[in-house]
Amino acid sequence: MLLEIRRLTVEFQTAGEHVRAVDEVSLDIGQGEVVGLVGESGSGKTTLGLAITRLVPEPPARILQGEVQFDGEDLLRVPRHELYQVRGGRIAYVFQEPSTSLNPVMTVGRQLVEMIDLHTTSRKAAARTRAIELLGHVGIPAPEERMTSYPHELSGGMKQRVMIAMAIASRPRLLVADEPTTALDVTLERQIVALLKRLQQELRLSILVISHSIHLVKQLADRIAVMKEGRLVEQGSTGQVLTQPRHEYTQHLLAAQPKVAALEGTL
Repeated sequence: MLLEIRRLTVEFQTAGEHVRAVDEVSLDIGQGEVVGLVGESGSGKTTLGLAITRLVPEPPARILQGEVQFDGEDLLRVPRHELYQVRGGRIAYVFQEPSTSLNPVMTVGRQLVEMIDLHTTSRKAAARTRAIELLGHVGIPAPEERMTSYPHELSGGMKQRVMIAMAIASRPRLLVADEPTTALDVTLERQIVALLKRLQQELRLSILVISHSIHLVKQLADRIAVMKEGRLVEQGSTGQVLTQPRHEYTQHLLAAQPKVAALEGTL
């Protein structure tokens, strides 16, 4: 098993109140497996994704207990100054808002080269060549020309492709994709989902895809885990969760999904 989360508990302190955003969650992800984590806003799914590499802000957050075994190493016990070798390296993130994740005053090429420099031993010229290759690999046309573009010059779909290129630059073993199609229209959503599926197969990536949409997650995931108020209320194969949901909350999520033919049949 590549990732084993055991009884992970994360608490936030706000206005004198203690709130458990993640409450004794256990979840596994195998090598090359895609797991979908679904739930409504505020269910704790993003906090869980961040807590894997202790990216939750401390304070106001605090990891109370648990284990996060990644490739046999408990990341909750790793000294904080050594986590940079894991974050963006062996575990990479695609955050839900590329417009705020990309530096607006740096070209996308420079940002990608810096990511490659940080996590590999490539020389400057080789890093630039690799950056161009990555942009092309994620489907950005004229990638060499795009190296000099600034984020504001790119569409939402192009920005997300840049974020994905940055995420795979270090050849990670696990990709955490948090709402990877937020604010994209159905056509662009379909393209990003197809890109993630292709990269997962080519690179043998394990992926944790986080979304409020079961119908989005089903296009990618081998298994689905459903989160409600900080707890996992149901886990199972994608087919089982979609056709035979056991928990009332899962049934509610399925009933609440928009029945859009283009999304259902063509993603």
